[in-house]
Amino acid sequence: MTSYDLKEFSELTEGKIIFDYDLKKTNWFNIGGKAKAFFKPENLKDLINFIKNFGKKEKIFILGAGSNILINDNGFDGVVVKLGKNFSKISLLPNNTIIAGSSVLDKKVSDFASENSIGGLEFLSCIPGSIGGGIRMNSGCFGSEFKDILISVQALNKEGKVLTIPSAKINFEYRKSNLPKDLIFLSASFKGYFKDQYKAESDVNILKEKKEKAQPTKIKTGGSTFKNPISQTNEKVWKLIKSSVPENISFGDATISKKHSNFFVNKNNATYEDMKKLIDFVKEKVKDKKGINLDLEIEIIK
Repeated sequence: MTSYDLKEFSELTEGKIIFDYDLKKTNWFNIGGKAKAFFKPENLKDLINFIKNFGKKEKIFILGAGSNILINDNGFDGVVVKLGKNFSKISLLPNNTIIAGSSVLDKKVSDFASENSIGGLEFLSCIPGSIGGGIRMNSGCFGSEFKDILISVQALNKEGKVLTIPSAKINFEYRKSNLPKDLIFLSASFKGYFKDQYKAESDVNILKEKKEKAQPTKIKTGGSTFKNPISQTNEKVWKLIKSSVPENISFGDATISKKHSNFFVNKNNATYEDMKKLIDFVKEKVKDKKGINLDLEIEIIK
């Protein structure tokens, strides 16, 4: 196999490679520096080619919806890969089964399910991310998680080989799984059950209203900052933060949402350092007051 550098590869690939790419607009926090390169593969062949050439010699980060990441202002010394429209298809299979590309937004899969009289996937309407990210961290809300509906996942390993992994072979836990970090998810199949379309759509709307009442929307936030510390206490993390951290605390433009204390907000031009200071401060205060170590739910990219 011919060995290319990124510049050569960018001239040969069907996909788009942009060098020195500003990551600030790619994530919900609106924070971050530049990536060495940004690659949008046109199709699976394109992605396999890229991984075979660079899977072992470049630092690679797969960017989904950008909802639960905090990117360092110094940037990312590697290639950020964003899967495009060929990875965002949804299809209906027999027996109330849906297959969705990894870059499809969770809420789109929920809408597709209810439109096709399929129940069990309503909770996806409240998860602000893509299918790939949801599998990676076993996302969930209102008592349901990805593991409850997943049949199998199709993925690409760092050798450029496509694998199909049944859900039964994956060890899912709260907000994590044992899937290798370097796997790139391509698509997943989900199992639902027959449900009247009107009832399914109505239940989705109920969940959306519930979410909008409890969580901030249309602002620069990364979603839930910390995981609920279920192994140490049954108390929700937002309650621990609320009772441990002074109200109106902020570092630069990084502050805590008044609506939900586990949602941290970039009020205007918060830097990575501002947000990191806020995260560390909250973690320290909860440890001091409650004796509980909080684990991050958002991923820090640097």
